[in-house]
Amino acid sequence: MRFWRFIKYERPYMYLYAIGFFLTVAVFATDPQVTWHWNSFFYALTLLLFCLAGFLLHRYQKNVRAIHRMSDDDTEPLSLEAEAHRIATQQLEIKHIRALNEVQDKQKEYYDFIVSWFHEIKTPIAILRLMQQTEIDPKSLEEEVSRIEHYVDQALYYAKLDSFNQDYEIVNCNLEALSKEVVKNHSKTFISKKISIHLDIQSTFVQSDSKWLFFIVNQLVTNSLKYTYDQGQISIATRVTLQEKLLIIRDNGIGIDRKDLPRIFNRGFTGTNGRTLIKSTGMGLYLAQELSKKLGHYITCESEVGSFSEFTIHFPKNHDPFLSILQPDSEKTQ
Repeated sequence: MRFWRFIKYERPYMYLYAIGFFLTVAVFATDPQVTWHWNSFFYALTLLLFCLAGFLLHRYQKNVRAIHRMSDDDTEPLSLEAEAHRIATQQLEIKHIRALNEVQDKQKEYYDFIVSWFHEIKTPIAILRLMQQTEIDPKSLEEEVSRIEHYVDQALYYAKLDSFNQDYEIVNCNLEALSKEVVKNHSKTFISKKISIHLDIQSTFVQSDSKWLFFIVNQLVTNSLKYTYDQGQISIATRVTLQEKLLIIRDNGIGIDRKDLPRIFNRGFTGTNGRTLIKSTGMGLYLAQELSKKLGHYITCESEVGSFSEFTIHFPKNHDPFLSILQPDSEKTQ
């Protein structure tokens, strides 16, 4: 830091010294009982200038040391403004570190998902390669291709999760038609595993995005099919209460351990079933729940090991999903 630039910021101290000196001179000069001597005036002025020069030199040295040790938290601030700036800088650093940690966690989670996704998709690809060497069963071929499509869709929706606001259209969705379309999409799996389907659904309309809602329901049905034994049963029902509309998907499969229930919607959580029985990425239910929240819905689950699992999509009647999607955008522009 140059000395003359330092002087520029120290002008208030210099003005204060000058005003104080000339006020004192004015008092003595106007007092009739005091004999005025010019020699005394210039002597006092010289002493004052020496004191001011010493003060400014001391301040300059302290400022230079403070600038060189800005990163040292033990450095004493030279003014209230400097202290306020230090506090503000520390708060910005904390926010930056937190944001950086969130980005790193997200990158790690994304990496873990990609690695897990590669392992998942390798299985149907390996089966298809084996089919090339043997007699191809059209049903098995279509089943493996469907599995690959599901994994690709899952990765695609995961990639679009952060940019959801740019790819949605809120319309009236008929839960009856949508549920039947999902069941039709899995018809071959129902037949091959001899799982019966029971539909107790009425023509119920909810406000949502048809594409994203289809993925959510499809993911829940896929999950039920995965963890339901052959010759099991899956039921889909709609219910309407005063506060909300419900879509309930229930199976009599292996169930979920009670200790796992609070975490089944966490990113990457596979639970006991996903680790010991069927390999899982732990992303399906997470994606379904996150997309539901973005649309103004939410999913709950009840289950008992060895008995049943029941997933319920809640559609609150007094909630406008269009406004909830617009709200984050409006907050960003403020």
